[in-house]
Amino acid sequence: MSSSQVALTPQPDPAQAARADGILFGVTFLAGLGWIFSKEAVASWPPLLFIGLRFLLASLILVIVGWRYMQRTSARNWLRALVTGGLMSLAMVCWVFGLSHATQIGVGAFLACFGVLLVPVVGWFMYRQRSPLSVWLALLIALIGVVCLAWDRGFDLELAHIWFLLSALLFAILFNLNTRYAASLPVMQLVAIQLAVVGAVNMILSLITESWPQSTTVTMWGWFFASVLIATSLRFFLQIYAQGQTTASRAALVMMMEPVWTAVMAALWYGETMSRNQLLGCSLIFLALIVNRWRQVASLLRGKSKI
Repeated sequence: MSSSQVALTPQPDPAQAARADGILFGVTFLAGLGWIFSKEAVASWPPLLFIGLRFLLASLILVIVGWRYMQRTSARNWLRALVTGGLMSLAMVCWVFGLSHATQIGVGAFLACFGVLLVPVVGWFMYRQRSPLSVWLALLIALIGVVCLAWDRGFDLELAHIWFLLSALLFAILFNLNTRYAASLPVMQLVAIQLAVVGAVNMILSLITESWPQSTTVTMWGWFFASVLIATSLRFFLQIYAQGQTTASRAALVMMMEPVWTAVMAALWYGETMSRNQLLGCSLIFLALIVNRWRQVASLLRGKSKI
């Protein structure tokens, strides 16, 4: 998810932008792997415990790397980070519940991308931000896609699908808040606090509601560390690096490949297949993502590097 504003800043070198596109394409591959890693992990770990440990460890890494930034903020900014961290906790609870109940994570990945389409809509409700017609058209197309997915079950959404849609809505709200707060907080500090809150909240909820495993296996820890080190740390390091080498709009276009990779990997790893209605629904949601970024897509098709 990214802003649709076009900044009047020097555009990246074409070769540099192409290299960044390649890295971001690899990032979407790692994101797709992350769905597999997480699905395998929650098969052995209690879902809230898995998310709690994963985010606490990720937060600890950021705190160690950026400790000097953690000491340069006001109480007001700490409060903002804690509040958004609480919202992010709710979003992650919904996401991991969706993941643990999902019978087809390929479909779930497309539903999770619904949050991208909801960002400008939520921005209109929260701040009366005006959006182009393409945003509303994209939302309509995506809603038709969701209807197709529900139609596959006799107009009844799978429980996992409802969790993914709730998660998408919460992430859209979070994105709008982060856009406002990031201007006054160092990004590393904001993210570190948010991840720490997510980890702490999920650990507390896990203590209250889940039974922790009495013993662990090498396989359990293997999926856990694959999620932390490959799908989280490596992925976001490469993503942030590549985004610094290209424009936000161009990066957003490449990042739309995440649900496609997830569906392909789910088919290869779990043998997942989609019915005609599911394939149509996911295709419409992907089409909605393209329509939502239509100006950038059109510029790219015309061979312009300035998008």
